Amino acid sequence: MKTEKQELIINSATKEFVKSGFEKASTNEIVKEANISKGSLFNYFNSKKELYFYLIEYGVQVVEQIYEQIDLNETDLFKRIEKLGLKKLHIQRKFPQVFDFLTSLAHEESDEVKDDIQHKINYIFERGIEKLYQNIDYSKFREGINVQKAIDILNWTMLGFAERAVNQLDTFEEVGEQYIKEWESYSKVLRDSFYK
Repeated sequence: MKTEKQELIINSATKEFVKSGFEKASTNEIVKEANISKGSLFNYFNSKKELYFYLIEYGVQVVEQIYEQIDLNETDLFKRIEKLGLKKLHIQRKFPQVFDFLTSLAHEESDEVKDDIQHKINYIFERGIEKLYQNIDYSKFREGINVQKAIDILNWTMLGFAERAVNQLDTFEEVGEQYIKEWESYSKVLRDSFYK
């Protein structure tokens, strides 16, 4: 499959599955959005289920690539999450729905796919959480701070910031520096609140 066509199929299929779930997702909507024929789609995938699991595998590979880039020598939680957030932002520019799709898997109710989803998703998220927080220097947090709640606030802020950036940017390369500086200002507020 050509890269351009692959990207069109991935983006239109993830969008449709996020919106409708597995059962109600329409291959007609997917091919219409991707501007390809139904025959062309089924040249690559024998069924909707095969396409769905291809997207899961693709999403898992994307997340694995992010995990592989975690710098375990970086012990400052803010810096580590910041670097990961920027990598995620790059990926979201190319495949805007991939993370929404992976998140939607936790709520999928279809008996046809539900059981197969669970072990894939549980493994990837458990591995990610374990690696993300491995070798972090928690002594930097001020005494009396609930570290887990501070981490939640940091993650929510980063997710909201990334979502806003993805919606506003045409190309990350054009104005990426502006967003990095802006994120650093938010990060400083949180760091000053939580760190000694």
